[in-house]
Amino acid sequence: MAEKAQKNTRFIAVANQKGGVGKTTTSVNLAAGLAILKQRVLLVDCDAQANATSGLGIAPDEARANIYQVMLGRAALEDALMETNQQGLYLLPAHTDLVGIDLELAPMDEREIVLKALLKTLGGFDYVIMDCPPSLGLMTVNALTAADSVIIPLQCEYYALEGLSQLVHTIRLVKHRLNPRLHIEGLLLTMYDHRTRLGYQVAREVRVHFRDLVYRTTIPRNIRLSESPSHGTPIFMYDPASKGAESYLAFSREFLKRNRRKR
Repeated sequence: MAEKAQKNTRFIAVANQKGGVGKTTTSVNLAAGLAILKQRVLLVDCDAQANATSGLGIAPDEARANIYQVMLGRAALEDALMETNQQGLYLLPAHTDLVGIDLELAPMDEREIVLKALLKTLGGFDYVIMDCPPSLGLMTVNALTAADSVIIPLQCEYYALEGLSQLVHTIRLVKHRLNPRLHIEGLLLTMYDHRTRLGYQVAREVRVHFRDLVYRTTIPRNIRLSESPSHGTPIFMYDPASKGAESYLAFSREFLKRNRRKR
């Protein structure tokens, strides 16, 4: 799979420096949903917490190699790629060692494009989904530099828009200085509870401000979604009949439809 990247491969970063907004849940279940829809997908875990890795049933310490080692030239990319239990879904795992990546990259020339240089050698994937850490450090900048676009999950709670302007500013800086093609793919409303006035008001405010950038699909609060990572599996394998599974499959279809219009 490590060969010249196909021209139609799409690189998508899932980013929000605010924690607890459903970023990793979205990364894992979008990747799995796209695989269900017959796409060949690579999920890249860019977060030192390695939650996307464990969420696919892979213990970070048991992976043959990981993104930290690959970015520092200590392992080959093809040695780090792993198959998952979902047909068509592959993983580039993370490890807690990744917590020191900013210090390791800081003295390097072109430190912002290390991940891009690696991923552009990949072939055979329709989508590469990058789960970013909850920060705007060098690892996130690397993912944004490698990406064609960014999905921003937003929790439907009072402080939903807090910090969003900083993220948008970072995206603009990366676009101006490092990656002219970068754009916001869309905003995904997560943890939505239609029974509460606050949830409705937040969703309405986000749609007024961002209009067509906001996905029509919303992700509800769902206990099965919360449970599935502890079982090391995407929601579709844990409880395919749950509201969480229905919503993420609908989101995957909406995402795919938008992308096919752009090609």
